[in-house]
Amino acid sequence: MKYKEIREQAYEANMQLPKLGLVLFTFGNVSAADRGQGIFAIKPSGVPYEELTPSSMVIVDFDGNLVDGGLRPSSDTQTHAVLYKHWTEIGGIVHTHSTYATAWAQAVRDIPIFGTTHADHNTVDIPCAPPMEDARIEGNYEYQTGFQIMDCFAAKKLDYREVEMMLVGNHAPFTWGKTAAKAVYNSAVLEAIAKMAVLTEQINPSAPRLKPSLIQKHWQRKHGSDAYYGQEGC
Repeated sequence: MKYKEIREQAYEANMQLPKLGLVLFTFGNVSAADRGQGIFAIKPSGVPYEELTPSSMVIVDFDGNLVDGGLRPSSDTQTHAVLYKHWTEIGGIVHTHSTYATAWAQAVRDIPIFGTTHADHNTVDIPCAPPMEDARIEGNYEYQTGFQIMDCFAAKKLDYREVEMMLVGNHAPFTWGKTAAKAVYNSAVLEAIAKMAVLTEQINPSAPRLKPSLIQKHWQRKHGSDAYYGQEGC
């Protein structure tokens, strides 16, 4: 099988989405990039997860051009291509319509940092990009979605290497990481944080944001220079 390794990575990552309860029917996709070859493998459009195989993954370049594959790639391929081309340190991207993260996207709200679970993964609110402008919608919609994501990060002065998840207003979440597996992990974490935030606001509509000292403590113990969470070398 041509592009065997990258196809297998994309397949394995895609198969995690239904197992983690992040997709319904065909509502989502994962891609895995090979930076050396300048290509990525992505789920074919509209194919149920139970019918996927490694060989059905479609190979595309960073300009969104089909390189290899007998099926049409995901309708979100152009968004993935834009992000890979401009954010050069990511190796995997996930897009889902998971329930709680999508609800926040539909509400066009950042997810507030309420607790330490959130702070273990981000020191800021999870950003939500504003709804896309009509001129972009009427153009190459999926291509422009990539720029909608990057414009949000530029406006909020966020680094994609530190914040690996976000919401597209009126749409749904995107996550990424150095590998497709890490992007899937981030997608599951985002959904959990989104659910916790909904429940927090239901229990206490005036719930305070997590105080800065706790944000920094939980971030630094996992990601700082003196991190002590987990095992050395893992």
